[in-house]
Amino acid sequence: MNIQEYFARISYNDSHKDADLQTLTVIFQHHIYAIPFENLSMHCGETIELDLQTTYDKIVRKKRGGWCLESNHLLFWALQELGYDVCILGGNSYNPAEKTYTPVMNHILMKVVIKGNSYIVDAGFGGPYQAWEPLLLISGKDQPQVPGIFRFTEDNGTWYFEKVKRKHYIPEESVPLADIPDLGNIRKIYTFTLEPRHINDFQELNMYLQVSPDNILRKKSICSLQTTKGLCALVGWTFSELTYNYKEDTDLLQITTLTDEEVEKTLKDKFNIVLENKLTP
Repeated sequence: MNIQEYFARISYNDSHKDADLQTLTVIFQHHIYAIPFENLSMHCGETIELDLQTTYDKIVRKKRGGWCLESNHLLFWALQELGYDVCILGGNSYNPAEKTYTPVMNHILMKVVIKGNSYIVDAGFGGPYQAWEPLLLISGKDQPQVPGIFRFTEDNGTWYFEKVKRKHYIPEESVPLADIPDLGNIRKIYTFTLEPRHINDFQELNMYLQVSPDNILRKKSICSLQTTKGLCALVGWTFSELTYNYKEDTDLLQITTLTDEEVEKTLKDKFNIVLENKLTP
């Protein structure tokens, strides 16, 4: 594994001699603009292995994306190589349908310490809840970014992560998404503690998510990628493009339903992904 090869994959060619916040931010943004959040392997009959060499080969050499366990693990390795003080944390994501956090740890994120300040770095949530910059770990402070306002609150050692949502403008020709519940303008994302984790703590989760019929990742094939204006996402046969702050406090959401042939073409054109095995959306 080679850090220069990783840099080529994310189109990063600036200096990286200083393990500072500015360098971290730029590398992080290159990562989320180049590497999609995707679970396509499990919908192509492929097994997702949770070891660094396999993840590196998949994302860097085969130019694929990955889900949080893969994308954040790869970024964790890169930041370690660059000399950052970084550790893995575990999170419990929020289920809007059930209005509760998952009882078991099902997300991986990172804490990076720079000059005594702690930052949360998470390149693996995808979709509209993906932050575009490292977030200062501080309770109760609004942190505005292009995707929206993010915020942490801490209660007795448990941290809660949420985002202030904007309104969506959906043009008439787009099909509205029927299954998006509008639960006010705050979207809870996940909880976490500051207990350091190891990638092996997630091996059981990695296998469970691939076989459990109940979780969203088994039910739907998902691929999303952050763009400089917003994001694009392919969920099943539904392709959507989100433009942040299209109008004041309003995001533009355009939705298209694709044919099987268009799915393959869209993966190549919009996400730079060419699959080795046939996808069953």
